[in-house]
Amino acid sequence: MSDKPLPASTPVKTSPRIEDASAPRILVSTITTFAGLFIFVVGAKPDLFAWDRSPVVGFVQIAVFLAGLALICLGGYVGLHTLWWGMERTITSDIGSRLVSTGYVIAVFAGLADIFGMGSQSFPAVPYFGPWQASGVLIGQGVIALGFLLMLPFPFPWNRNRK
Repeated sequence: MSDKPLPASTPVKTSPRIEDASAPRILVSTITTFAGLFIFVVGAKPDLFAWDRSPVVGFVQIAVFLAGLALICLGGYVGLHTLWWGMERTITSDIGSRLVSTGYVIAVFAGLADIFGMGSQSFPAVPYFGPWQASGVLIGQGVIALGFLLMLPFPFPWNRNRK
């Protein structure tokens, strides 16, 4: 090998290939989503794993399933955002990503309503995850699901040409 530099007319490809860049993101998003699902199930139903230590749903359980829901949202966002690789995202997809965030905020505020002082139990009492909080978390999860549906890259005529 010589130490001579390449002539100026020799092109050097520096950009990564499209198919190589999306595979690690899809793998990371899938692992993150399934880890979040496991943490969510542990927080929501610890008796499935024989880990239930209390007859009521307390702060720790609520925090654990909300952390699992956060990982599900993060993994789903990264995975669905990767499906748009090489295409221009539509306004519908942008609205969907914002709905995922909004749905998570709704679920957090509904789940931690007693902690924030807006629930049925005052702060000195043990937080109670009742039917109103459960309904609020379900509404937040519905908004998250709607956001994920809007983020799907449907084959619109203006999206057929990749960059």
